Amino acid sequence: MSADLDRTPRNLLLCDRSSLLDQKNRLSAQVQQLHFGYKVSVLLPECSSAPSHLDSVLSSFSSFYLIRKLPIYELLDSDFLQKAVYPGGVYGLSYKTRIDEDNCVALMPNGRLCLSLDKDSFEVLGFEGKPSRFNHRSRSRFVVSVDLTDNNVAPGGRGYLRLVTGLKSRLHLQTDFLLSHHPGGRACLQPLLSRYDWSEHTPEVSRCHLTHLSCPAPRSCDPHSLLDWLGAVDAGVSREDSSSSFLSSLACPDPKTTLGGALRVSVCGLLLPPDVQRLIQELRRYLEQPLLESWVSLTVHGFMDSPVSWGDGEHGVLRGGENFYNLLMFQDHTYQLHLATGAHDTCPP
Repeated sequence: MSADLDRTPRNLLLCDRSSLLDQKNRLSAQVQQLHFGYKVSVLLPECSSAPSHLDSVLSSFSSFYLIRKLPIYELLDSDFLQKAVYPGGVYGLSYKTRIDEDNCVALMPNGRLCLSLDKDSFEVLGFEGKPSRFNHRSRSRFVVSVDLTDNNVAPGGRGYLRLVTGLKSRLHLQTDFLLSHHPGGRACLQPLLSRYDWSEHTPEVSRCHLTHLSCPAPRSCDPHSLLDWLGAVDAGVSREDSSSSFLSSLACPDPKTTLGGALRVSVCGLLLPPDVQRLIQELRRYLEQPLLESWVSLTVHGFMDSPVSWGDGEHGVLRGGENFYNLLMFQDHTYQLHLATGAHDTCPP
């Protein structure tokens, strides 16, 4: 048996409690820091169907594009830089690449390009970078992070030409690529899309009505136990601690109550922080209604194999690859925010 299997992987969970009425609360800034979400899950206690205005927001997340076999040097095209990157709000991520084995790419809304490369690719590229913080073997992985809005890498400059030459003439890095933009949409991306095989996708919404749901007290429950319970609910795993079942030994934390019903809604795709912000605002309005239960839960999961997680911080995967946050909002405008990462990740903000 591997020696690693007898050790529980390190994880990090940060908890923040504040009020949405407090002008100094950091919720909006923290939501913006997780650039690449792939799944948003909402749990509405004692709810059979979402109100139309909330359902409309859930169904109106920005569409995104899958470009097949995109040469990464195309992200440095001067027209693309002018129309999409410099104004801000462009989100791009290599698709179906594994951060612990493959070359991975992220283009962030602040104009920063991040390349997570294996040693051979990094040496062939011939551009400045640094060893990954999460090398599990000696210097086997390197990170190249470039601010494309910096004058030093402006089109025609020495740094720009060096990077383009490395990507175009030496490394020949290409990958399937997810791309989206807020709020410009397709218009600023169309020149790039027109040169390659691409398809447009709308985030997929799924709904599930739950009955007789054992529920802990969200304000007083231990954060780790609460997140375990929310994860089990989202995954459809039984929370009944039955000795006759060896598939799951999860039990709802005490003290607990039983909800007559609850609505679980999930949105999956390349999900942008501005859309999550709109959803949070709509959930605030939802909570203003007289409800039997006075709280809602929202969980946002980041891509497991993204080269970045929080802000510009490096993300790494060896075992789990967790990078997500959970937001509990209450009727009195207070909230609890839980930010979680795995063993190979930088600290959330």
